[in-house]
Amino acid sequence: MALQERYFARMREVLARIEASQKENIARCAEAIAGSLVAGGVWHVLDTGHMLMYEAVGRSGGLMAVRPVRVSVEVANPARRRQAVAGKKKVYMDEIEGLPRYILDKSDMLPGDVLLIGSVSGINILPVGLALEARVRGITTIALTAVEYSRYLSSAHPSGKRLCEVCDYVLDNCAPVGDTLVDVPELGQGICPASGIAASYVMWALQAQVVEDLLKRGKEPHVYVSNHMPGADERNKRAWAAYEEQGY
Repeated sequence: MALQERYFARMREVLARIEASQKENIARCAEAIAGSLVAGGVWHVLDTGHMLMYEAVGRSGGLMAVRPVRVSVEVANPARRRQAVAGKKKVYMDEIEGLPRYILDKSDMLPGDVLLIGSVSGINILPVGLALEARVRGITTIALTAVEYSRYLSSAHPSGKRLCEVCDYVLDNCAPVGDTLVDVPELGQGICPASGIAASYVMWALQAQVVEDLLKRGKEPHVYVSNHMPGADERNKRAWAAYEEQGY
């Protein structure tokens, strides 16, 4: 079978597993999110992976209530070029002590809000620490992760816990161990990761369920119209103003 055909087949299997195993989890998460929004809370999303911060936010047909948490740590220090210092290495966000607490302090997250944290492996210090600190502050946490993959790995967090073990709710993107779908013996490794498309699949199912839950509560959620559609600018402005006032 050609590599692309194998990819299509394996990706369909992942999506089928999501549909078969995650409907109840999605429903529980949606109920928590809708309840928070109606009560004046905010739905925050922080994804340490590769897709959700763009796929889930500001898209046509997407909820305006999905608010991103964007984190960047930059140091600007222009200087003349010199020989690299031996032993100097890049500093990753996971290595910055106290960063989860700092993110929450600087954010607009409040008790009663919902924070969805996306992490494919779910083992790194930042997402686990963020979930633990958020729960202490009364923020409901949702993990979007690859549960089987995560359990195969050891946590880097001092607690020894994985993201799927510290959040109030867990959504499994059903990506396999190692994330890749197609083995290529000639390369000695797999290709074509599952997690990006799988996480988006879960996220849009979750948004659909949140819309349904809000409508059942008599609340009309506000969604983006594609910028390419006639009158989109005005419609989106009105919808955003209504979201700002109502919170959903």
